[in-house]
Amino acid sequence: MIGRGGLWIVRAVGIGILAYAVFGPLANLLIWSFAEAWFWPNKLPSQWGFRFWDYVFRPTGRAMEALTLSIVIALLTVALSLAVAVPAGYALARGRLPWRPLIMLAFLLPQAFPSLPVYINVARIFYGFGLNGTVAGVVLVHASHGLVFAVWIATAAFAAVDRELEQAARNLGASALRSFATVTLPLATPGLIASAIFVFLESLDEFTGSFFVGAPEVRTLPLEMFTASMGGNYQISSITALILLVPSIGFMLVVERFLKGEVLAKVGA
Repeated sequence: MIGRGGLWIVRAVGIGILAYAVFGPLANLLIWSFAEAWFWPNKLPSQWGFRFWDYVFRPTGRAMEALTLSIVIALLTVALSLAVAVPAGYALARGRLPWRPLIMLAFLLPQAFPSLPVYINVARIFYGFGLNGTVAGVVLVHASHGLVFAVWIATAAFAAVDRELEQAARNLGASALRSFATVTLPLATPGLIASAIFVFLESLDEFTGSFFVGAPEVRTLPLEMFTASMGGNYQISSITALILLVPSIGFMLVVERFLKGEVLAKVGA
């Protein structure tokens, strides 16, 4: 039997390992982002500074242009995904559709196969339609993955809305469309916001699809990070990784607030 002191040591070691696994890579990114000179076998940089931060944020730098393009593509992906997910989610949650489980499963198919061969074939097909190297092509590729989150969460959000509230609105004389617009949609909005955030973050961080379909004409921030990393410029790649990390952390805190337990319980129900 482990005594109280031994149990405390085991817990402390476990927490330390977990903290190292979570915060160790982040600490390494922070160190590299401020390192102006770091050579082996030095444990820490021999020269610190903001020179590479200035390079990233200067008006002539490509990082901010790539970030702007990434945000535009992510917003377009959210708009396209929600345009499909809202009616599809409502139909799957409220309608008596045949083969409903198979329809829900179909939206998971993009995640069921290795992304590399899928994107190579998508790039070949898009080439025939003139979509390679275009923002529209990248948005379509991102939406194919974003629909997984959008449809499933939207379905759960609509399923969590009490049907009796809709029926009460109908009994008071509201049409089906007005009942949806004034009762169902507002109550499902928190879940739809969470769905939009998941799609936005998925699009913002997407690399493989952007590389095979968009490069070299469409250069998103993940592509710039990859290029910098492959060129051995770890300072630039670390800074771009930190830039991508900021919206991920911020939006996940928002998701935790909007995506309540009763909505999560309806996912896949």
